Amino acid sequence: MKKSSTAAPNIEKLPPRRPTRAQAEEAVRTLLAWAGDDPARAGLLQTPQRVVDAYGEYFSGYASDALAELSATFEDVAGYDDIVMLKDIPFESHCEHHVAPFRGLAHVAYLPNRRIVGLSKLARVVEIYARRLQTQEALTSEIAQALMDGLGARGVGVMMLAEHDCMSMRGVRQRGTKTITSRFMGCLETDEAWRNRFFAMLQTSDNET
Repeated sequence: MKKSSTAAPNIEKLPPRRPTRAQAEEAVRTLLAWAGDDPARAGLLQTPQRVVDAYGEYFSGYASDALAELSATFEDVAGYDDIVMLKDIPFESHCEHHVAPFRGLAHVAYLPNRRIVGLSKLARVVEIYARRLQTQEALTSEIAQALMDGLGARGVGVMMLAEHDCMSMRGVRQRGTKTITSRFMGCLETDEAWRNRFFAMLQTSDNET
């Protein structure tokens, strides 16, 4: 199966000119000084180390391959021929424009083509792409493409709802605004009946399950 261009680059294979940890910590000191504070004062002495550690967590998705997570599938689906959906997956990411956090919920679904995957893998794919510098639009599309390629699915639907700190803490400072994005592929894009099935399952409340 052809590997998608959305596959994560292995962090060891990134360009050799990647800055060292010491250089990254020095960059944090520069930003602290630019902000108007003294990076040498007691309260900030360990801040560069902590920020670099935090960045290692925030952007750990660059070291992971979403398609590898989807490689272990099961072919015995016992005749199941409907959408598989994982709703309300919490995620946190950072926008590539301001490196500001955005967070929300992802709803991920696919229509199997004789193969299914463990449910936790769907959440893991969301996490891998979220832990990179992103736009919500790209994040939505990358998750959908990975599921389509990795599972050979008949169709895929991804919907994401998020609040962006770059909207609430800077610029227009509109708190509480939500951004909704969606991406449909395969039969969920071309067949209205399957797309309606996606929305019907999405609207199923916890009390109905």
